[in-house]
Amino acid sequence: MTVPKEMPEKWAPAPSSWSQKKPSWGTEEERRARANNREYNEKFQYASNCIKTSKYNILTFLPVNLFEQFQEVANTYFLFLLILQLIPQISSLSWFTTIVPLVLVLTITAVKDATDDYFRHKSDNQVNNRQSQVLINGILQQEPWMNVCVGDIIKLENNQFVAADLLLLSSSEPHGLCYIETAELDGETNMKVRQAIPVTSELGHISKLAKFDGEVICEPPNNKLDKFSGTLYWKDSKFALSNQNMLLRGCVLRNTEWCFGLVIFAGPDTKLMQNSGRTKFKRTSIDRLMNTLVLWIFGFLVCMGVILAIGNAIWEHEVGTHFQVYLPWDEAVDSAFFSGFLSFWSYIIILNTVVPISLYVRWREGGPSARLRWGPQYPGVPQPDLPLPCSVEVIRLGHSYFINWDKKMFCVKRQTPAEARTTTLNEELGQVEYIFSDKTGTLTQNIMVFNKCSIHGHSYGDMFDLLGHKAELGERPEPIDFSFNPLADNKFVFWDPSLLEAVKTGDPHTHEFFRLLSLCHTVMSEEKDEGELYYKAQSPDEGALVTAARNFGFVFRSRTPKTITVQELGSAITYQLLAILDFNNIRKRMSVIVRNPEGKIRLYCKGADTILLDRLHPSTHELLSATTDHLNEYAGEGLRTLVLAYKDLDEEYYEEWAVRRLQASLAQDSREDRLASVYEEVENDMMLLGATAIEDKLQQGVPETIALLTLANIKIWVLTGDKQETAVNIGYSCKMLTDDMTEVFIVTGHTVLEVREELRKAREKMLDASRTVVNGFPCQEQLSTSKLTSVLEAVAGEYALVINGHSLAHALEADMELEFLETACACKAVICCRVTPLQKAQVVELVKKYKKAVTLAIGDGANDVSMIKTAHIGVGISGQEGIQAVLASDYAFSQFKFLQRLLLVHGRWSYLRMCKFLCYFFYKNFAFTMVHFWFGFFCGFSAQTVYDQYFITLYNIVYTSLPVLAMGVFDQLLGLLFHRTFPSSGAWSTQSCMSRAS
Repeated sequence: MTVPKEMPEKWAPAPSSWSQKKPSWGTEEERRARANNREYNEKFQYASNCIKTSKYNILTFLPVNLFEQFQEVANTYFLFLLILQLIPQISSLSWFTTIVPLVLVLTITAVKDATDDYFRHKSDNQVNNRQSQVLINGILQQEPWMNVCVGDIIKLENNQFVAADLLLLSSSEPHGLCYIETAELDGETNMKVRQAIPVTSELGHISKLAKFDGEVICEPPNNKLDKFSGTLYWKDSKFALSNQNMLLRGCVLRNTEWCFGLVIFAGPDTKLMQNSGRTKFKRTSIDRLMNTLVLWIFGFLVCMGVILAIGNAIWEHEVGTHFQVYLPWDEAVDSAFFSGFLSFWSYIIILNTVVPISLYVRWREGGPSARLRWGPQYPGVPQPDLPLPCSVEVIRLGHSYFINWDKKMFCVKRQTPAEARTTTLNEELGQVEYIFSDKTGTLTQNIMVFNKCSIHGHSYGDMFDLLGHKAELGERPEPIDFSFNPLADNKFVFWDPSLLEAVKTGDPHTHEFFRLLSLCHTVMSEEKDEGELYYKAQSPDEGALVTAARNFGFVFRSRTPKTITVQELGSAITYQLLAILDFNNIRKRMSVIVRNPEGKIRLYCKGADTILLDRLHPSTHELLSATTDHLNEYAGEGLRTLVLAYKDLDEEYYEEWAVRRLQASLAQDSREDRLASVYEEVENDMMLLGATAIEDKLQQGVPETIALLTLANIKIWVLTGDKQETAVNIGYSCKMLTDDMTEVFIVTGHTVLEVREELRKAREKMLDASRTVVNGFPCQEQLSTSKLTSVLEAVAGEYALVINGHSLAHALEADMELEFLETACACKAVICCRVTPLQKAQVVELVKKYKKAVTLAIGDGANDVSMIKTAHIGVGISGQEGIQAVLASDYAFSQFKFLQRLLLVHGRWSYLRMCKFLCYFFYKNFAFTMVHFWFGFFCGFSAQTVYDQYFITLYNIVYTSLPVLAMGVFDQLLGLLFHRTFPSSGAWSTQSCMSRAS
């Protein structure tokens, strides 16, 4: 590897998975960008910043578009029929009447494609010609976006779009901070903070930036919006770069006068364009059934052609030879056998309407963007079933609009309607058998309220009457008066005055508790007017905890990259921020290391109890016992809990640890793993402070919705990251779990053997009744493995399964997944606790793989996206966590209760309408075609048509298409009240529905 002249040999990175040279197949393994040096950067042949989403140009449009259209089976099939009709010996119809519909279809499609591509060209030109200020030869020059290159330094101003993926160098804000809006990337409208590294944050003047010649070595282009790993080499030093230093294309600069950035990725290499891949269309069970039927019908067509061809050969041999004088054979026909052969192809033309080939192709295309094929029928030829794709798409589009227009699925509070983001899955909604739901923000409101806490073994938050019983909400006295605190949030309510008393009397543990809450977070503070603070939190949990500390006198005021200012009981104290140990779904904790004004270094940590309790100092054993009891009590009440701890660090140890952290942050290989290892080292032997309990109330209508869906034979699985007790309590609150259940199995094993044993015991208990009596008759003591699943699903009684994340990890292993699935599917309700986003997707995939059932996943956050994409149908809740789940979903609305109407009303109606339409369509095709088949026995098998040509035209476009189209859009089998009263009536399979419809 060549070492740049600015980079000393000691800083040269060791050979790694990143290589300077591109492999022979053209993929990039490493990105190197040197500032203000286009000549150096051009030798790597990086992509320009020009965006091209169009497909054609003037020269390539006609050949490429025709090639694409004839890739479709329908067009190829119609072309094949046209070629047959050009042969006079086998066609009794004019080729002109066949080519006109085909050309018309191809022309309309080509015009549509050309129009779409014109607007793509127009959009590309508009974006590529946006102006940007580029630093060239020490002067800021206006350049279109398409001329921006990797290594250029560009200037952005407030409310401007970011032109490319930039490394933030400096800004108008102190410490190199800037604020961006990422709605174009992830759908989140809340502002995010980005920060330049300290060494470049002072490069605010053009003269300094013109002399900047640092080189960035980083990961190759990828589509990971939340991750970036790189290193800046400058002035004989190297500096770690992360996602916090990056401004991505598509973001908008907000509340920042100006900033400068170094272009790292341009054009198609930007993360925005890397994420703009082609959408994978989901197919329904009716799709697959129709595709199979089409193949069988095509075989039936061939059989009819063979039968009629044989009949023609026999007739010509036995009868036709006697009429040669006035009915001679064509010159090319020299025998009855050859006449039968030609008759076969003639009947393939005449009887082709029995094959709904356009149905097969349209259903393969799917999606709202698929093309609709319009075209009039022309006299003189049995028309291919061209109206069907139009009809199918019109019906589906109508069903989607009905969902969008449904006032009963409109949320007045948020002014949010339901949204069908696809038109291809409406009928699949009526076949859902398994629902996989997130808890927080999906079943609950995701509006967090600080409810209780445990500090040094003492629980706060409960109110007691004179007899020592807990007081109900209506029996409680007035809430705490926080008027003594001019910075208190007036919306905050707390009922236990003893906690405020502990703060006022100077209890050191209480002070340290709220000090931790005011320091250990990533909340941003904005003070619009004197004393009016507005907190911007990335999660509702953090906002609730910081607000609680604020009301009890520990007010978070402001932060810089190196300091945090807190007003503690009226006194402003500035802490030096030494390190932030970030939260993620693997660590499940967050820590900060700060130095107080006295010079004492302390680590503050908050996180999940399953993680933190194992990292405490042995001396906290007694306190741990009391706090664990409080945690179980809080979780039993359905509250979300966090454990708080701290650790004092001496100066020498911190300096050594900081060096190791710096080395890990500069590593080019496995940077995240190395940082996690360094974090793990310092987050040990901590002292327990206490725990917090946050309330997240159920959404309105959740219990009733779950009860109705259960009556419809739909099984609901809750996949949540909360602890077991909290999830179980919510399960009882929303009627998933009831006291009438035979038993609730709880799987908490930490090893493979323990999990397998607990699952085995659960199956044995469920099989006890089945071993004795099955359907009222005695059965054998031993059940075969092949019958195990069916017997389990027919067990008497109602069961539920609760499994922890560490147990689920073992249960999802290849040798145990079937055991877990058999046990879970025999239960009425399943709750998986402490699960990761990956485990959510794995559970959904497991049911899809083995149960062959239609699955639906519903969630509201970014951690639910993988689950939503894995399921057959994804539903996004537009809640408090942005709209990433909505962007990845097929359907979206704002409250869980709307799910019952989506499935039991719209799903059922769409399913029955589509089944009726398809049955009618096949019926009219066969009725029309079989007349020609039967007529063949009366016309000497001569391949003549029986219908008048105008009747043929009207039959296809008026007599049969329009009535069934109206029925497919508007038909309602039963009233809304019936669906709500008898929801199980919607549990029909595809075959049963098709038979009922027929």
